[in-house]
Amino acid sequence: MQTIYIITGANGFLGNNLVRTILQKSSAKSSTAQPNAIDAANSTHVTKPTIDQVEVRALVSSPDRAEALQGLDCKIYPGDITKLDTLTPVFQVPKDAKVYVIHCAAIVYIKSQPNPAVYQVNVGGTHNIVEKTLEIGAKLVQVSSVHAIPVLPRPQTMTEVEHFDPRLVEGEYAKSKAEAAQYVLDAVEKRGLDACIVHPSGIIGPYDFKISHLTQMVIDVATGRLKAGVDGGYDFVDVRDVAKGILSACTKGKPGECYLLTGHYCSVPELLNSISSATNTKPIKTILPMWLAKATAPLAEAYYSWRKTPPLYTKYSLFTLSSNANFSHAKATAELDYNPHPLADTIRDTVAWLREANKIPPLATPIETTK
Repeated sequence: MQTIYIITGANGFLGNNLVRTILQKSSAKSSTAQPNAIDAANSTHVTKPTIDQVEVRALVSSPDRAEALQGLDCKIYPGDITKLDTLTPVFQVPKDAKVYVIHCAAIVYIKSQPNPAVYQVNVGGTHNIVEKTLEIGAKLVQVSSVHAIPVLPRPQTMTEVEHFDPRLVEGEYAKSKAEAAQYVLDAVEKRGLDACIVHPSGIIGPYDFKISHLTQMVIDVATGRLKAGVDGGYDFVDVRDVAKGILSACTKGKPGECYLLTGHYCSVPELLNSISSATNTKPIKTILPMWLAKATAPLAEAYYSWRKTPPLYTKYSLFTLSSNANFSHAKATAELDYNPHPLADTIRDTVAWLREANKIPPLATPIETTK
C-alpha cells in the first residue's frame, strides 16, 4: 500500500525536521526489508512482509525559498493554506493510498503589535486544511501549542484538555491556536473527521533555517551579543522529538484526543549556561529580575526590530517565562511511545548544526552530534 504524508509548512523549522524524520524511518525500514526466500526444508516460499511505498508531499508557500528541503527526497507543492483553491494539487491522491495530513503551518508570534496574518493563517488556514482532509478521507494531525491550554497556578501540573477557549489564554498567538484546536475537535465530533492534536512546548534543535526565537538566542550567546538573561524559565523540547511524536500520532493517535509533546523545564540562567558551555563562550552573569525585564521589554523589542532579527524579550515572551510551565507528557509517553532527549544533548546538536551552517563561529574541536 502506498502511504502519503502531506505536510503543511514543510520548509519551516518543525516541518523540515518532520520530513527528515519520515524519510529516515522509511529508509531504515527499507534497509531491513528481506526479499522473499525459499524454505530449504520443504521447498515452500516464505513471504516476508512488504514495505509500504512512502511519499512525502511538502506544501510550501514559496518553493524558491525552500532551502530547508534541499536534497531531501520529497515532492514540493506550492500552495497557500489561506487560499482553498491552491491546495487542490497536493490533495490529489490515489483512492487506495493511506494518507496522513500533518498541519504544521502557522505563524508563531510573540510581538506586541497586532498582526492580522496570525488569525488568517492559524485559524483560517486550519479551516481549509480540515475541509481538504475531509474531502479525501485522510487522517489529520493538527500541530497546536501548549499556549492553547490555559495556564494553571503553580505548582499544579498542566495536562491535556478537552475543550479550548481563546478567552482563557493570553496573547494573539495563543488565542489563534486555541480557536483552531477547537475547530478541529468540533469537526471530529460533528463531521466525522479523523484527527488528533499535538501540543509542543518551546521547540529548539537543529535545521532551523529560518532562525526562530530560541535559535536566535543560541546565536546571540555564541556571538557575544546577548549580555543579560532574565529570571524565569520554561519547558523546552527537541524539535526531532516533536517530529517523532507527530509521526507516531499518525498511526497511534486516537480521534479527538490531544497529546502534550513537551520536554524539560529549564530556567533561563540554566539554559544560557548550557549554551555558553556548548559554544565555549563566557557565561552570562547578568540576570535581570522579571519586573525590570518587563519594564524594559518595549526597548528590547525595538532593538531586535532595528536588528531585523527575531525578538527574544517581549511582553508576551516574558509573560510565558514567568508563568507556570509544569507540563506533563505522560499521556504521549504511554500512547505514542514519546520520550524526549535530554536538553543538554539538544543544545549540543543545535550548536553543532549552527556551526556547520556558518551561523556562528567555528570551534577548533568539532562537537559530536547525537544520533
